[in-house]
Amino acid sequence: MHKLTLITVATLFVVVCATAVSYPDVGESVAEGTPHSTVSAGTEDESLEAFNTMMDVLTHQRCVNCHPSDDVPKQGEDSHHHRFGIVRDNVGSATNCNTCHQDSNNAFSGVPGAPEWSLAPHSMRWEGLSRIEIAESMMNPENNGNRSAEDIMHHLTEHELVLWAWEPGVDASGEPRELPPHSKEVYIEAVKKWIELGAVIPEEE
Repeated sequence: MHKLTLITVATLFVVVCATAVSYPDVGESVAEGTPHSTVSAGTEDESLEAFNTMMDVLTHQRCVNCHPSDDVPKQGEDSHHHRFGIVRDNVGSATNCNTCHQDSNNAFSGVPGAPEWSLAPHSMRWEGLSRIEIAESMMNPENNGNRSAEDIMHHLTEHELVLWAWEPGVDASGEPRELPPHSKEVYIEAVKKWIELGAVIPEEE
């Protein structure tokens, strides 16, 4: 049985879900040193299953490529360094992401595109982290721009750049890009279930 630790999240503000699903309050901070939350075995299993399904997607290179541990975005299934010497410091220069990455994929050049194409902030670096470390960083207001669990849920399930992962288009050779390991519907359901059950992150074994 996995031990579970409840991650501290910022206070929720009211947002109406596009799916009209009601979620219990999960935004109250947990004081340092609070004992592990006590949940039923069934709920623990549900939470763990939802967590692992969500993290199967978030640890796929389709996501991690834009959450590098350094200042260089990665590309492709092999996560090679972005061509043309693109680095984080290019932002605002002639090589801003949106110079090439438009609001939709370019099937002729193979350049992928989605609204608000950008590199994740350095505080949200995921490359090289375990799925538990990624989740801890993602839910930490000091790293995630002071976002609540509700904010994170909406970002992960509604933001067009995130959902682009299931419509990645073709590469420069015209070959379809690899999709995440779960369907968009299964992934979204898992994220919402995990948040609904308290955004509980399992401990490292």
